[in-house]
Amino acid sequence: MNKITTLLKRTLMTVLFLLAVSATYTSISGVQAEELTEWWDRYDHPFYSAFYGADAGTIEDSAIRETNLSLKSLKRHEAEVTSISSSYAESDSLTLEEAIDWTQYPSTVVTATGYTAGVESTGKSPSHPSYGITYSGVKVKRDLYSTVAADLSVFPLGTILFIPGYGYGVVADKGGAIKGNKVDLYYETVKDVYEEWGKKKVEVYIVKKGRGKLTEEELALLNEDETMQVFRQQYLKDTKS
Repeated sequence: MNKITTLLKRTLMTVLFLLAVSATYTSISGVQAEELTEWWDRYDHPFYSAFYGADAGTIEDSAIRETNLSLKSLKRHEAEVTSISSSYAESDSLTLEEAIDWTQYPSTVVTATGYTAGVESTGKSPSHPSYGITYSGVKVKRDLYSTVAADLSVFPLGTILFIPGYGYGVVADKGGAIKGNKVDLYYETVKDVYEEWGKKKVEVYIVKKGRGKLTEEELALLNEDETMQVFRQQYLKDTKS
């Protein structure tokens, strides 16, 4: 009787120990219980050793199985962050440059120059009736989607470009000196132009070709897209710092 009691106690302690180890492993690795069950059913089944051989349970095999489980967990995590969404973008460590595969879009190299709505760039003072109004009729704007000027024969009004280091630029304006692959990037002040951009050659990505028009409503919808707000907040935080 004592032997049976001792055996039952040892069995119970072993089961409790295995449950504790399972809970700890699941908490640390993120591997769910059903995955451990699947692993147990496959590799600890009585017929497994008979089918695969007596050495199927070696340390090396165990390590491989654990690695496969970790990779499975990692792949599941990667799948959760492949699209831009509010749930994915909870991590503010990713920038737009990092979050999207920009190679899926056609690209071209342009000479990009910063400009303002002021006299130094447009010859217009704040008292001018068309101050800050672009050729499309939209007011100049620096945001996640900013208004930019381009050669409309190259980039029609409404074209959406992604400019690394600047963000999205929506073609809303033109200029007499803007010919060919040239783009003027809007900034609110001359100080911003000099400190944040100046003039440089950069590879831009053509996200969407315009239809020759742009409205305030269309620009607002782009900037208020719920799935993009975390990136917008990153941008606003960076510009205010």
